[in-house]
Amino acid sequence: MKKNIFLIISLLFTVSITAQNFERVFKNIEDKNTHFEINVNDGKYIISRYSSEIIETTFLPKKEVKNSNSHAVVLESNIEYSLLVEDEKSAMIITDDLKVKITKSPFQISYYYKDKLITSEKRGYYKSEHQPMEMVKGNIVADSTEKIEFNLTKDEILYGGGARALGMNRRGNRLPLYNRAHYGYETHSELMNYTMPIVLSSHKYMIHFDNAPVGYLDLDSKGDNTLTYETVSGRKTYQVIVGDSWMDMMDNYTDLTGKQPMLPRWALGNFSSRFGYHSQEEVEMTIDKFKDEDIPVDAIILDLYWFGKALKGTMGNLEVFRDSFPDFEGMVKRLNTKGVKTITITEPFVLTTSKKWDEAVEKDVLAKDSIGNPAKYDFYFGNTGLIDIYKPEGEKWFWDIYKGLANIGVAGFWGDLGEPEVHPNWVQHHTGSANEVHNTYGHDWARLVYEGYERDFPNTRPFILMRAGYSGSQRYGMIPWSGDVNRTWGGLQSQPEIALQMGMQGLAYMHSDLGGFAGDNLDDELYVRWLQYGVFNPIFRPHAQEDVPSEPVFRSEKAKALAKEAIELRYKLLPYNYNLVYENNQFGKPLMRPLFFEESDNPELFTYSKTYLWGNDILVSPVLEAGKTEQEVYFPKDNVWFDFYTNEKIEGGQTKTVQLKENSIPTYVRSGAFIPMAKSMQTTSNYDSDSFDLHYYFDKSATENMSEFYSDNGNSTNTIQNGNYQLMEFEAEYKGSNLKFKLDAKDGPRFTLPDKSIELIVHNIQDTPKYIKVDGKKVEVKWNSETKTLNVPITWKASTEKEIKIKLKG
Repeated sequence: MKKNIFLIISLLFTVSITAQNFERVFKNIEDKNTHFEINVNDGKYIISRYSSEIIETTFLPKKEVKNSNSHAVVLESNIEYSLLVEDEKSAMIITDDLKVKITKSPFQISYYYKDKLITSEKRGYYKSEHQPMEMVKGNIVADSTEKIEFNLTKDEILYGGGARALGMNRRGNRLPLYNRAHYGYETHSELMNYTMPIVLSSHKYMIHFDNAPVGYLDLDSKGDNTLTYETVSGRKTYQVIVGDSWMDMMDNYTDLTGKQPMLPRWALGNFSSRFGYHSQEEVEMTIDKFKDEDIPVDAIILDLYWFGKALKGTMGNLEVFRDSFPDFEGMVKRLNTKGVKTITITEPFVLTTSKKWDEAVEKDVLAKDSIGNPAKYDFYFGNTGLIDIYKPEGEKWFWDIYKGLANIGVAGFWGDLGEPEVHPNWVQHHTGSANEVHNTYGHDWARLVYEGYERDFPNTRPFILMRAGYSGSQRYGMIPWSGDVNRTWGGLQSQPEIALQMGMQGLAYMHSDLGGFAGDNLDDELYVRWLQYGVFNPIFRPHAQEDVPSEPVFRSEKAKALAKEAIELRYKLLPYNYNLVYENNQFGKPLMRPLFFEESDNPELFTYSKTYLWGNDILVSPVLEAGKTEQEVYFPKDNVWFDFYTNEKIEGGQTKTVQLKENSIPTYVRSGAFIPMAKSMQTTSNYDSDSFDLHYYFDKSATENMSEFYSDNGNSTNTIQNGNYQLMEFEAEYKGSNLKFKLDAKDGPRFTLPDKSIELIVHNIQDTPKYIKVDGKKVEVKWNSETKTLNVPITWKASTEKEIKIKLKG
């Protein structure tokens, strides 16, 4: 470890100007080989190192036994590369560039990264005896709560706390940590399905409060520069996560809590979904309609009518309702032959009127009341019990239902109402009370399905769509969505913020019911704009209440044509989008990225969500208001940007008013970017990864550029670990008047590189080139004087390097 002793000594003697804990008395600090212990008058702190950029702090009050069980963390801690330096006034735990300073009197713990103070405890841990916690219709009652308190600087912007509609800066809010649905929300929602015990700061650090029970996250609601985590019980543990860049921090956090597995490639296609399809005939007719209209589609989602005829009274049947789906197995097979996957909804509630109630009681798989009977209570769908997924018998019973569906060809599962939607605090689970497991119920439900696939279908990538989860849920393949958003412009306006925020918190596949869910608002402009935005979303899934159709095939001719154009673009972007899946899996990179990831020194972007990056190279500005003919777009600095549709060149570092078109939203490509685009297809099962267009956006300012694009068979698990993949590497170099390209491919040990047919399309070529050579041989190609593009057809034996040289005029 490199150490600057002068800086260490100066940090030890730094006088803190922030509030400190005068009640806590330092006794001593000990190196315990696996961790450090700081003994104080009312307990002890345990400091553990996960990496050079992640450190964990736990406070253990006197007489309390340490609970090492984390719902979120998968990394192993160690202090092998840590150093303890101590003098009479303070102690310093040094782990590369991340340091923990312990001021002895008055006691305080502070965190430094590269010798810069990033955050510090204010009062640290304390118990509040006289401030009862009330939350969500009185569902939580506590005579006392436990808190951990930190200092904030006046200029910090705060993100996190899960999915909320509050604006990008969440400072000033006291946020309940209690997953709960908000039906019909629009531009403001303080409590939604995914609450997360995570805070991120514009100062580029992150705090994860590693505790499952319900509570609050107070982001300086009193305006006294204080961050407070508050809970009814559980672990007093948090991790501080830092990095040189926002992407480093995302990588570090997802190393800590687990990387998202690769999605099946078909999950990037178009979904047909509504609430809901009432019969087998209706399902097959709908897909036939997509085929007749030549609108690509990859999956159809069956809402609750697959297990019952009525909206109420049937939840918990969890078996095919044969009156409406007499040949369910045959239907699934016929859909599969058309390249369309079947996904079924499930809920964790078993109604007392359902076909499974007696079986669930007999097999003892339900949560209990205070005297050990199955907990029963009323909610919207009827009188119900709740599957206790924490009980081994409950987990097995539930998984066996999924296994049976998977065995007949169902390709994915939708877990709805998993907050759980109604979860009285008197309900008892196998591992604890409702308040202790409420926030992680959806998280562990996803784990149940994911681990079931690992055991029984180890070569299949699961599709797990869930309405609720918690920190770390991404490692179980969870695909979150933003709940029952209103079908209004206000509903659309909150979606970029929600998706960007959740991507920063590890759940990078957050998306919305495209077109909006709640209400019967028939607005074709809203519908089209929402779908156009959805092209640049992790999941493309129109879904709504059935009074107004969500599927483009049942909309007006104009809306259908515009939706079709958007969906076709979604499919063309498949190789680019699939590479984003790879980047998320390997490096924790969000698919949707706020612009301050690009300009972390620009405070004007810290609260900006109207424009975002889709991957590294595509800039997107969704249209979020009715009747707009123009809107302002900010173009990140130190780049040149090209209009995706017109090739217009725009200098970065400016806000520009752009004209809007009804068939697209403003979309731009970074100069020097390679964008692979697929040939037309009706389903991803027809996708040919060896025949595609490769767009390059040339500008003289971008002299050297390189991009990698990942590919595999799109279905198998562990393709990277098993060496069953390919990485295509594209390089461009501009020097003098020469523009040179190199195409190279690396294959895993179990992957054979096939020959490829590529159309290289070079943008921003202002005149006919003097000549073009492919592997040293001159070729004749077409230059388009209107679009200023050059098309170079290439047949590439991918086991060898390919070189293209273009001699430009001037």
